[in-house]
Amino acid sequence: MEENRTRTRHRLRVIVLFLAAAAAAVALCGRLGYLMIYRSQYYGQMAEDLHQRERTIKAARGKILDRNGQVIADNRTVCTVSVIHNQIRDAEQVSAVLAEKLGMTSEEVRKKVEKRSSREIVKTNVDKALGDEIRNLRLEGVKVDEDYKRYYPYDSLASRVLGFTGGDNQGIIGLEVEYESWLKGVNGKILTMADAAGIEIENAAEDRVEPKAGWDLWVSLDRNIQQYAEQEAARIMEKKGAKQASILIMDPRNGEVMAMASAPEFHLNAPFQLPEGVEGAADEKEKQDMLNAMWRNPCVSDTYEPGSTFKIITAAAGLEEGVVELDDHFSCPGYCVVEDRKIRCHKTGGHGGETFLQGMMNSCNPVLIQVGQRLGVENYCKYFRQFGLMGKTGIDLPGEASTIMHREEDMGAVELATVSFGQSFQITPVQLAATVSSIINGGIRVTPHFGLKAVGEGGNAVREFSFPVGERILSEETSAVMRYILEQVVAEGSGKNAAVPGYRIGGKTATSEKLPRSLKKYISSFIGFAPADDPEVIALVTIDEPEGIYYGGTIAAPVIADVFKNILPYLGIPAEEEESVSAFRIYG
Repeated sequence: MEENRTRTRHRLRVIVLFLAAAAAAVALCGRLGYLMIYRSQYYGQMAEDLHQRERTIKAARGKILDRNGQVIADNRTVCTVSVIHNQIRDAEQVSAVLAEKLGMTSEEVRKKVEKRSSREIVKTNVDKALGDEIRNLRLEGVKVDEDYKRYYPYDSLASRVLGFTGGDNQGIIGLEVEYESWLKGVNGKILTMADAAGIEIENAAEDRVEPKAGWDLWVSLDRNIQQYAEQEAARIMEKKGAKQASILIMDPRNGEVMAMASAPEFHLNAPFQLPEGVEGAADEKEKQDMLNAMWRNPCVSDTYEPGSTFKIITAAAGLEEGVVELDDHFSCPGYCVVEDRKIRCHKTGGHGGETFLQGMMNSCNPVLIQVGQRLGVENYCKYFRQFGLMGKTGIDLPGEASTIMHREEDMGAVELATVSFGQSFQITPVQLAATVSSIINGGIRVTPHFGLKAVGEGGNAVREFSFPVGERILSEETSAVMRYILEQVVAEGSGKNAAVPGYRIGGKTATSEKLPRSLKKYISSFIGFAPADDPEVIALVTIDEPEGIYYGGTIAAPVIADVFKNILPYLGIPAEEEESVSAFRIYG
């Protein structure tokens, strides 16, 4: 009896074990079927990725062209030399050959050759001819891929405007970084198969995903005008022993910048090379600071006290508000007392009795101080905001600085007086040019800019860029009177050195003393436009710390005259012999 029970229990255990094994087998078959049928694509891709080697094909960066279609930023084909550790059979030979060909030390190359990675870059931006030579050696484990390097055919032309790219061909400063998303393109790739040891399988198919080139960028810069502006800036800087000189030329009707030159420019094809004569930096931080200073665009990123060129803004606000008229009479004894301050005119003996028009022609500080007093702090600040001076211009360049101005509640009588003739606050040159453009163009605020359009896909796709055209900041009548005043400044006043025979030129001089005043350092400047009755071009020249004579009317105004003599005929603006329009003819 007991024996039967034992035999039965044994059979049950066998049956249970069999059923468990059968269930496990069914589960495993089910799982295998699921993985093979429903997850085959996923695991197939994983297996392929495990054996796939990927190399990037760099996309050609979009070109930059000036307004006439001249290429001012292009690409050159270069090569990237890399090594794949698992495919190298003779590390010593590869290290020796690459070191010799690439001008590197054997130790430097050997470290890269022996590094266990799927792909190690040995050197980028290798000349194409040398890259082809290395490729033809057919060294096992050595890959030579074509790449692109940014190339600037005019080297230093508009260096601070165009900017440059880094080792990865990505924009760093200037238009190169501002329009990075348009210029950069989309990289492609080369896919090859390797075995379990990481060695490429011979005769295996190679997959390529072709790169997509970036869009070409057309800008408002005119290569010829830019070159001339740079020559003039360099000439006046050398002649006057100045620290720096800048010339900004734009269309006051729409804000298109035709030239932005800042001497000395730097070499775009060697942007990390400090200029000759500069002592070596003590450390990397000092060197980087020196490079940042070299790359900095003073027209956009530096603020300064504009001096008498800012009298244009005070005059426009006074005329618009109706607190002054052209024939209002003033008296200039050579100074103006404001509270406890004696603020002097540049003519220490005074101008005596003069009208408002004559005060502007003479660039008389006391006259403009009195106009500011008539406006009052609240009204003056209202026009400061109305003219767009409190914010940035919105120019399509990185690093634009903001105006540095007194808070309205902190402005007293002395601050109002000094601001009225362009001192005790700071703006950028591009802000001054944009504001004066808006005052003389009929009263419409414009946005200074370079970008015109982006062209891609073989020239078929075109994207036009648009920039804000602000609201009216000034009446057309006041704008016409300001054009007349500034024409008289050049015709018979302090700006006569900017006159150009056959052309009607308007403008204003300035000589501003830098801080601290005790150093007796100056910025001489002149802003001018032509034709005076219907402006098509405006130009601003600033000369930082000139030696010897430093008056804007003496050294800056002639620079504008030379610029206009050359660029007005080039722009197709005809000379005329008509006499200047009188103030009465303006109003009919």
